[in-house]
Amino acid sequence: MDNSKHTKKIRERLKNLFTSRNTIQAFATFLTNVHLPNFLKGALYNGKVKQVCVPGLNCYSCPAATGACPIGSFQAVVGSSKFNFSYYITGILIFFGIMFGRFICGFFCPFGWLQDLLHKIPTKKFSTKKLKFMCCIKYGILVIAVIALPILITNDAGISIPYFCKYICPQGILEGGIPLSLASGSIRAALGALFRWKFLILAGMIVLSVLFYRPFCKWLCLLGAFYSLFNRFSLLNYKVDKDKCIACGKCSRVCKMDVDISKNTAHTECIRCGDCIKVCPTKAIFIHWGSTNPVKTKENKTSNQIGDMKNESI
Repeated sequence: MDNSKHTKKIRERLKNLFTSRNTIQAFATFLTNVHLPNFLKGALYNGKVKQVCVPGLNCYSCPAATGACPIGSFQAVVGSSKFNFSYYITGILIFFGIMFGRFICGFFCPFGWLQDLLHKIPTKKFSTKKLKFMCCIKYGILVIAVIALPILITNDAGISIPYFCKYICPQGILEGGIPLSLASGSIRAALGALFRWKFLILAGMIVLSVLFYRPFCKWLCLLGAFYSLFNRFSLLNYKVDKDKCIACGKCSRVCKMDVDISKNTAHTECIRCGDCIKVCPTKAIFIHWGSTNPVKTKENKTSNQIGDMKNESI
């Protein structure tokens, strides 16, 4: 098969994948939480698969959880008394990052999907373009709460607390704290100030998600912070055909993550949602899989020339 035709077919398949993003998000959330009967039992799944890290933010303490949250797992290893280096967890995070980058945030993360659903609630929406500086917060939390504090502050047994999971992450109380407390009277009786604090964080994130697009992903998510470092190198990435781009600005205006893909295809905040591809009038933005830049074929050049002629006639 001609290489250009094969590449075109791959692009079409990837494009179709983006049109059903909500379906994929729902399916990914289900696969991450397949043990649904455990919600009624108030028990956790503890099989061997639970030792495997899932790509998105999904709490280990969720009764239905299939696997472990990579951030929680990393903190558990870093905070243990026998800490050396978490080769497995670091390796699998790097693997996910190199393969997909922040595409995981846009398609495979349960908490990302929840924020998307909340934002669909009809009410006045606010832009976060003037709040771009807040995107730096998640990198500070990653360094301080996940790496520095667990190494520097430990108890007499040499064990440190998972600071992010315990004090910040709203997914933990949504998937773990609330369901387990509803199913168990003894757990409800033990709830205290920490539960109320985490509940306030969750409530705040819910309200903010209705008004702003993905506030947790933009400002606080440590997985997003880690995966963003690989957006420039991930095998699944975006490309912009400069010959086709007419600088209309539609891609920038439609992006809810405040990214101008025409200027930076590897932007750290791009979650590869595909909205820019849908609105591009000249089809200049496309999905590319691989480590090398796509080579322009004669077919592409011809189609570009035809597109230019049409633009000139308009």
